[in-house]
Amino acid sequence: MNKQHVFVNFKRFDVPLSMGGVNRTGSIEHWAEDIIGKVIDELESYTPDEVRFAMYFPESQIISAVRAKGKSRALEIGSQGVYRYDVRQGGNFGAFTTLRPASIVSAMGCSTTIIGHCEERNEKRDLLSAAGCSDFTAINKVLNEEILRAQERNLSVLYCIGEREEETDIWDSVIRKQLRDGLRGADPGRIVIGYEPVWSIGPGKTPAGKEYITKVARLVKDTVGDVPVVYGGGLKEDNAAMLAGIDEIDGGLIALTRFKGEIGFYPEEYLNIVSTYMNAKRGE
Repeated sequence: MNKQHVFVNFKRFDVPLSMGGVNRTGSIEHWAEDIIGKVIDELESYTPDEVRFAMYFPESQIISAVRAKGKSRALEIGSQGVYRYDVRQGGNFGAFTTLRPASIVSAMGCSTTIIGHCEERNEKRDLLSAAGCSDFTAINKVLNEEILRAQERNLSVLYCIGEREEETDIWDSVIRKQLRDGLRGADPGRIVIGYEPVWSIGPGKTPAGKEYITKVARLVKDTVGDVPVVYGGGLKEDNAAMLAGIDEIDGGLIALTRFKGEIGFYPEEYLNIVSTYMNAKRGE
């Protein structure tokens, strides 16, 4: 079994329930600490050679998450993206209002970042559309700049790729272009690819099947080399065993753990997903 990679993207799950979010703790200040405190002991029961765990927090939570992690080697704390430019001695000293340069992400204690998530791609696509642009190939080039800035600050990168519904007939060329343009000049040894079949994500959508996921993961490895590929569709308890049965898949990206009733992220359900996936990957 190759080393596995199990990630969590917390999106904006820190928004309180009273304001329309899914944070039921009643706390912003201690939300990340509460989550990490409930999972860190069990994550430490896995060996670092066997599986890598990373959690990507919204910026409001990064410092408290790093503090809660402490000296544990079982978990990495990550940011949800970096800006395509960074501070430079003798250059831009930090004029980045509303933006998140890789320098501050590293300074806060992150060791990894997520780039190219479908929600980030959608935002860039909307901006180009508003400007009357119908050529979206520039998005991969902007994401490439973000990856390079992240790696310059010694951050590893979870680079997300995936085809939209109108691109399913040309899925292979879309994926290849996202990989080639997005990773140009980057160090593949510090990259994990997250595959998001955008056309299958969301309420009422038909999830991508094992055969489809397998062929995409094979294409990624054929294009980039033997980089880890995780499923970002995402990893859930009901698909964990199926995904573990795909040799080309090296883990998954978790978001919500409960999609019905009191939807949200529940640490104990997260641990169930981890154990279900890892046990199946081990053949247990």
